[in-house]
Amino acid sequence: MRHRRSTYDIRDDIELTSADRVRDAVLTIFRSAFGQFDDNALIQAFADCERLFEGEYPGYLPCDTLYHDKQHTMDMTLALARLIDGHERSVARDERLGAQHAVISIITALYHDSGYIRHEHDHHHFNGAEYTRIHVTRSADFLKRYLHKIGLGEYAQIAANMVHYTGYEVLPENIRLPDEKWHLLGHMLGTADLIAQMSDRCYLEKCRDRLYPEFVLGGLAVKTDENGNETVLYHSGEDLLKKTPRFYENELENRLNVLFNKVYRYEIAHFDGEACYINGLGKNQAYLKKVLATGDFSMLKRRSPPNYGTEHFPGLEAYLNAHPLKTQKR
Repeated sequence: MRHRRSTYDIRDDIELTSADRVRDAVLTIFRSAFGQFDDNALIQAFADCERLFEGEYPGYLPCDTLYHDKQHTMDMTLALARLIDGHERSVARDERLGAQHAVISIITALYHDSGYIRHEHDHHHFNGAEYTRIHVTRSADFLKRYLHKIGLGEYAQIAANMVHYTGYEVLPENIRLPDEKWHLLGHMLGTADLIAQMSDRCYLEKCRDRLYPEFVLGGLAVKTDENGNETVLYHSGEDLLKKTPRFYENELENRLNVLFNKVYRYEIAHFDGEACYINGLGKNQAYLKKVLATGDFSMLKRRSPPNYGTEHFPGLEAYLNAHPLKTQKR
């Protein structure tokens, strides 16, 4: 049996580093779900998203974040399309979401992490990860401008509000949308973001080698109280992995099962009875527990695909070494 490739989706069918291939997969899913629909906005949104990540979108630098990269965006966008398709297969006709709702949600997914990407004249930040705490708000601002630009301005505020289901800057109960269908899509959006990244074949290695540096740059590795006293939350990439099971048990399960109302179940209808993402997520967590039980991190030996952020910003490793943000404190 062929092993799943590191740059491919959960079924090892779609190459996630290719926006064109993910676009074609999403269009195929939606044509099956909705029949004829206007696909021009989706085609343009995928092309513009590719340009944005590659540094070819006017006014922006290339994406330089290690973990929140183009592959992650394509992965979660494809996962969202599959959840939407599963929903449309599962419900009565009058409960279906429809093509226009689906298109706006996919565009929102494509730009849900645009807030990590720096403007070309940003001289105050060294890396996009420094925007971690406010990246969703920045993504919302980008979406508002972008939807007006492509003639979908009537949905601009909806997308800007809905994208907050992918972050922690606004509590889910405080997200304002016109009706329950949009909230349902928001639940799917947040769910797709989580299940795609946590079922990634190289998820554990990426947490250690890519997410931890983003936490350092974004100020999430250290907590500062009101008196200015600092507490190190994550001493290293391995320390982040040691605390991942607690995140899974406390935070992730609450978001997926309670806040997002178990919409991950719709993948089963899309995959004709299989829970591919949830099973992949569970396998990663089970393997992590084996690693932590032995303390042998050499068991994490899957080779991550190339990260274009390091090419766009070759000095990142040296910067992290020179700015440890007191992560050596004990």
